[in-house]
Amino acid sequence: MTRIAWPLRLTHLGMWAERVTRAFWPLWTLLLAVLAVLAFGAQDHLAIEYVWAGAAVVGIGALLALGLGLRAFRAPKRAEALARLDSRLPGHPIAALTDVQAIGGDDPASLAVWRAHQARMAARAAQARAVEPDLRLSSRDPFALRYVALTAFVMALMFGSLWRVTSVAALAPGAGGSLAAGPTWEGWAQPPAYTGRPTLYLNDVTAETVEVPVGTRLQFRLYGEVGALTLTETVSGAAEVAAAEAQSVARDFVLNTSGNVTIEGPGGRAWAFTATPDRAPTITPEGEIGREADGRFRQGFATSDDYGVVQGQVSIALDLANIDRRFGLAAAPEPRDPVVLDLPMPVTGDRAAFSETLIDDLSEHPFANLPVVMTFSATDAAGQSGEAAPLAVTLPGKRFFDPLAASIIEMRRDLLWTRENAARSAQVLKAVTYQPEEFIRNQRAYLRLRVVMRQLDAEKASLTPEKRDEIAEELWQIALLVEEGDLASAMERLRRAQDRLDEAIRNGASPEEIDQLMQEMRQALADYMQQLAEESQRNPDSALSQNMEGMEMSGDQLQEMLDELQRLMEEGRMAEAQELMEMLRQLMENMQVTQGEGQGQGQGQGQGNQAMRELGETLRDQQGLSDDAFRDLQDGQQGQQPGQEGQGGEGLAQRQQELRDRLGQLGRGELPGEGSERGEAGRQQMDRAGRAMREAEDALRNGDLPGALDRQAEAMEALREGMRNFGEALAEEQRDQQNGAGEGEAFGRADPNSQRDPLGREPGDSARIGSDRNMLQGEDVYRRAQDLLDEIRRRTGDQDRPEAERDYLRRLLDMF
Repeated sequence: MTRIAWPLRLTHLGMWAERVTRAFWPLWTLLLAVLAVLAFGAQDHLAIEYVWAGAAVVGIGALLALGLGLRAFRAPKRAEALARLDSRLPGHPIAALTDVQAIGGDDPASLAVWRAHQARMAARAAQARAVEPDLRLSSRDPFALRYVALTAFVMALMFGSLWRVTSVAALAPGAGGSLAAGPTWEGWAQPPAYTGRPTLYLNDVTAETVEVPVGTRLQFRLYGEVGALTLTETVSGAAEVAAAEAQSVARDFVLNTSGNVTIEGPGGRAWAFTATPDRAPTITPEGEIGREADGRFRQGFATSDDYGVVQGQVSIALDLANIDRRFGLAAAPEPRDPVVLDLPMPVTGDRAAFSETLIDDLSEHPFANLPVVMTFSATDAAGQSGEAAPLAVTLPGKRFFDPLAASIIEMRRDLLWTRENAARSAQVLKAVTYQPEEFIRNQRAYLRLRVVMRQLDAEKASLTPEKRDEIAEELWQIALLVEEGDLASAMERLRRAQDRLDEAIRNGASPEEIDQLMQEMRQALADYMQQLAEESQRNPDSALSQNMEGMEMSGDQLQEMLDELQRLMEEGRMAEAQELMEMLRQLMENMQVTQGEGQGQGQGQGQGNQAMRELGETLRDQQGLSDDAFRDLQDGQQGQQPGQEGQGGEGLAQRQQELRDRLGQLGRGELPGEGSERGEAGRQQMDRAGRAMREAEDALRNGDLPGALDRQAEAMEALREGMRNFGEALAEEQRDQQNGAGEGEAFGRADPNSQRDPLGREPGDSARIGSDRNMLQGEDVYRRAQDLLDEIRRRTGDQDRPEAERDYLRRLLDMF
């Protein structure tokens, strides 16, 4: 029995739960239903007579259910629990254990059998498990009233209030009528939306002192008979209201100051409101102003506000007191409004306190590289503004390391300072360009600069602001052209990169600028070494190839020199860096690029290839004629040097006429793309080149060398555009003929692993090379052009490509 004691107790307890549930389920069902009704506040909406009547009915019902339950309830006994437990066991072992042997008690064999039977029954009884009670009431409650009451009670717990059940006042005599009528007033306090605080329902606020932000909107609604309730307040700051307004059923005002709000009358209330002021935002600059490699400036700032900043601005004004008023800045400046920039704001997150960095480009503004005063300001949602102390800095701008570009930018600055500097700027530019040889390496920039000088001379007395800004923009573009250049020669690009880096070291450039110039020099050196290798491959018997074979320094060693140069500059050892720069310069000067005559070898195929070669020769001859005219112009400006003889305008004009006649003869012959869109565009460019050559010829006969150079530049540009159009037309014709098969595979399709041609175009349809979509998108078009040139060079040196394709690629290299 000790082994089945615990299952017996559980079975006994389950029988108690079973009989209590069956006897008293009507009672607890009634109680749950009544509690649910009271929690929902039904008594508040009934007259007191009905409330008392309902209480009496509920009481009688509860007594009746209790009586019936007591009558039906019978406490379970231990023997009954033992019998239920035994009924679940096979063979009723518990009953067998309580039996006594009736016969054979003196027979040892019979006694042994009886004991074996008892042991077997004991083993079965030890396996007894508690019997679960039967709490099902479906037969006694066919309408499931118990579940209805339980559901109502759960809903009352979720959406009602048990406090109403315990409220005696709700059942007091005379209270039912007032409660049934609902509240006599309602009030809300709605803080400004930007504070993020919730709206307060003043009927639920029990505190007498309430703290809310300034600008909180207070709304009250008074119910019942007009005049029974009166509202007075001292928080809006308005004058004393009239009695009629104080008794109005709706009041709506904004809290501007601390004060009291009182509702006088039956059920009235009073509050003491404390107004929390909205502080103005604060903002301060952080760190020193910095300069990006491309001329942009960066300036950090930190701002904070109790609820959040919505916008910020910085005003940049010229700091005249700290400007060195010499040279072009000695004259009084023309008035200019301060530059106002919007500050960056966080897109997500809290704006109560944050730090950001303003990055902008004012390189072309007249204030660039001049002392300025920066004033930061921030504004919050309430319209309050806070300003930082003025910050005196030199506004960073783009740095120009080429001496000519730097002088052009300085004259541009003087011209933007005041139009009175127009004559001085023209005079200085003339002095700078007096002896341009070995100094001005970009003919196009020189020609454009001469045009600007003529404009300044012609309009310096009546220069308008619009014309001044137009000239300033042209000077900026000329300075960029001189600084960055449009050089086609890898050696010239390398020399230019060396010069700019050397000037940067001497002038104390920033680390970002030094790093950018180092990258440019690395790229220029890589291009130059690649050109040397390609030239040696094209002309294996030339002296250049023999020199390349005997070179003791490889490209990797040159890169190691550049790494060492960058390390020295990063460590601040500028003197050693300059010595290494000079060694590198001398090394590069000793490596001469010899243009082989074998470029473009191969007779080509068809008259289209022959026409393209003749156009290329015409372009080169036009370039040589323009160079001769440029030298004559220089000689005319500085006087004829001993031992030099200019060709004269008539001789140059005669050569120009011959080139024009040759171009006209080419135009009358068969050119690529006859009848196609590209071919027609090429012919239009040839007509344009012919007109420019005729105008250049006339200018040469009249002795107008600057005008002739302008027209010759236009003619060369038109020839290049025409050759580009004819080249695309020729490629289309070759693709149609070869149909992309065998060794004559069309340009851009020779690489089986490539889905685009070297220009980044997708394969086209209907005999087109490809789609022009997605070409040259983004700002880095110059880097894209360099990548295209590298790809063309790589394919030109691929011996496995068809000769027709390589011949076309060589012509592209000759053109560009």
